[in-house]
Amino acid sequence: MILWGVVGGLVTRRIYLHKDLDTSNSVFVGSMLGAATGPVGLAPLWIKTPEVNKHLMVWPAVGAVTLIAFAFAFADPSNNCVSNGSFVASQITNGIILGIIYGFMALGLTLIFSILGVVSFAHGEFYMIGGMVTYFVTSVWFPGIYPVVGIFAACLVTFALGAAFERMFLTPMYEGKIERPVEYGILVTFGLAFTLQYFIQATVGANPVKARRFFDFPRLRLPSAEDPWLIKTSRGNMELFDTVSISNPRFVAAVACVLVLLSLLYFLHRTWTGKALRAVSLDREAAAIAGINPDRMNMLAFALGGMIAALAGALLVQAFSWLPQVGAIPAMRSFVIIVLGGLGSLPGAFIGGIIVGLVEAAGTGCVPDAQKAASYIPAYGMIVLTLTLLLRPTGLLGRRFSGGAHGKF
Repeated sequence: MILWGVVGGLVTRRIYLHKDLDTSNSVFVGSMLGAATGPVGLAPLWIKTPEVNKHLMVWPAVGAVTLIAFAFAFADPSNNCVSNGSFVASQITNGIILGIIYGFMALGLTLIFSILGVVSFAHGEFYMIGGMVTYFVTSVWFPGIYPVVGIFAACLVTFALGAAFERMFLTPMYEGKIERPVEYGILVTFGLAFTLQYFIQATVGANPVKARRFFDFPRLRLPSAEDPWLIKTSRGNMELFDTVSISNPRFVAAVACVLVLLSLLYFLHRTWTGKALRAVSLDREAAAIAGINPDRMNMLAFALGGMIAALAGALLVQAFSWLPQVGAIPAMRSFVIIVLGGLGSLPGAFIGGIIVGLVEAAGTGCVPDAQKAASYIPAYGMIVLTLTLLLRPTGLLGRRFSGGAHGKF
């Protein structure tokens, strides 16, 4: 599979290039088709060289993934990922839930890049501050207060912080005061990340903290025991699966992320301010001619992007121990996700987050040694990033930028 995947990717691109055809997706199609079918599928592709469309991209990928799953099942039939249906259901469910949270955090980074053309290296620190503010409001300063108050406080603080930072440090990029704006944007956001992380460590300390659980699940029996399609276990209980384990804090965070995502899409597509943001992301000069203030939209985009990251942190501080360095891994995942989904694409970021979540769940669940599986988690994202850059550099839903635009959503 690996051999024919490599051969398919390299040879297909050369053939398309020799015939003066579009080669942007030829490597991806050739690799997937080679891995799934070998020379049987590659020969017709090389002879006919059809135009690469969505259908031609989807089916080889599905075939390659299916073949990998069957190969894994035959290689290790006693693995929990093969023999335990309840375990597989739990891993898929938790992978989707984690993926929704990852994708939501990456939305903020995508929004900032789409409008400002800057990759914010302080994104993880906004995530960390959101969790810290929520913890102190709900557990230290006002114990017993409704958790929504702490989440709202985290959003308010990070929105104000993002707006102030953009106005003071990023606005000069668009006024001709900076000779190399791209490098400047990287350095100044990295400086913000360094400052925020060590400021929090100096004022709060380096000891881990964790907020109390926001609320407990109600005890429900869904579906009912009378449903005829449920399976009967050895203990006599009527269940679809023996156990499907879902973390309460992660589930709550995922549901909240979906609701906020729908609100964000409504804001971007149905309100004047949201349409103004989209206009600036398409063409800054044309938006200015139409009466939109691009500088104000830049400030709003950076503040919203930071607030979205902080909201993810505020929702997850009940699930994980919180440290000043807690934002490093989520920020790295966000970079992987926006590359996978396509720079500037909000739906791509969300889909990319779910894919990364499923890959991590499959990787950690299918490795027999639990300790090794946990230590491999950061590597899965890097594997996804490497494969994306090799096979489809524009990402799943990426678009070529033109007219000075950084992206559109």
